[in-house]
Amino acid sequence: MTDAKVKKVLVTAGGTGGHVFPALAAARLFQEQGVEVLWIGTRQGIEADIVPKNSINIEYLDIAGVRGQGLARLIWAPLKIVKAVTQVIKIVRRYQPDLVLGMGGFVTGPTGVGVWLCGRPVFIHEQNAIAGFTNKVLARLARKVFQAFPGAFAAGPNVETTGNPVRKEIAQLASPSQRYDERDGPVRILILGGSQGAVALNQLVPKALAQLQAELPFLVRHQCGAKNIEAAHGCYQQAGVDAEVVPFIDDMASAYAWADVVVCRSGALTVSELAAAGVASILIPYPFAVDDHQTKNGQYLSAAGAAVLVQQSELNEADLAQLLKEKLGSRDELKRMAEKARALAMTHATE
Repeated sequence: MTDAKVKKVLVTAGGTGGHVFPALAAARLFQEQGVEVLWIGTRQGIEADIVPKNSINIEYLDIAGVRGQGLARLIWAPLKIVKAVTQVIKIVRRYQPDLVLGMGGFVTGPTGVGVWLCGRPVFIHEQNAIAGFTNKVLARLARKVFQAFPGAFAAGPNVETTGNPVRKEIAQLASPSQRYDERDGPVRILILGGSQGAVALNQLVPKALAQLQAELPFLVRHQCGAKNIEAAHGCYQQAGVDAEVVPFIDDMASAYAWADVVVCRSGALTVSELAAAGVASILIPYPFAVDDHQTKNGQYLSAAGAAVLVQQSELNEADLAQLLKEKLGSRDELKRMAEKARALAMTHATE
């Protein structure tokens, strides 16, 4: 995407880690190549905390998502969008970027439109297997459309399948065979709720593990989200299961390297990181995701035998306990799943 003529880039992404962390990986690469980066986000998303910590300048738009948010917000949406586009035009005139890279979230919409109205090229990246509304709109304006999974957009000369940008330290982990062959002892289970936590997993997993600990030794690390830390601790205490419970994991590379199996949602970034790291997984898609895109994301791994995909509506603690018993009983089986995951990795997406 970059060449010697590109000196300044706008990166826009917001809301959740699934949008922000891939964008952060791309922004870091731009900076490594000597390109000046300005991020456009919102004060409500995690970018407001994450981006400044990574020494990237950020400007905020006064905009919020409207899908599923009620009539009042829908009525005011056109005025908010016009205001946000006007903000972007002012930023473009002042900053003079060579291009914009949109990585998803509602903030990407007005940013892409504003940049396009200023005559600057728009590039977008879709992280999910089903394209979101904002990217569907911007695809009509974009010079290039990057997709993480085949089929998110109809094939065309400006559509390219790249995978999702993942952090270098994850992509550079040792091979699954090396990691799994070097360990013995209790099976290591990593539970991930995503950047915002997953209440259902926090409640379900401890009860399932309680049914296994008498016959299957294991170690547990559980990332539960900052808002859920006390409740998650309580669930494990009530279940009588020892676990390391944390609100957030900064060093995901070490967490994946430690794990034999990951129990998690199937957000786009998580699926891509599981493949890049090469680790077995049990995927429980978030049942209320727009267009059920998490199920489609997870099928990328499950169809290849790299993961087990099970719907939350079909799962209780007894079912999950039985599934874990079947999978955790053989580290060799988990290694085979991990190797299949690594075979699906597209680790050069950032470039």
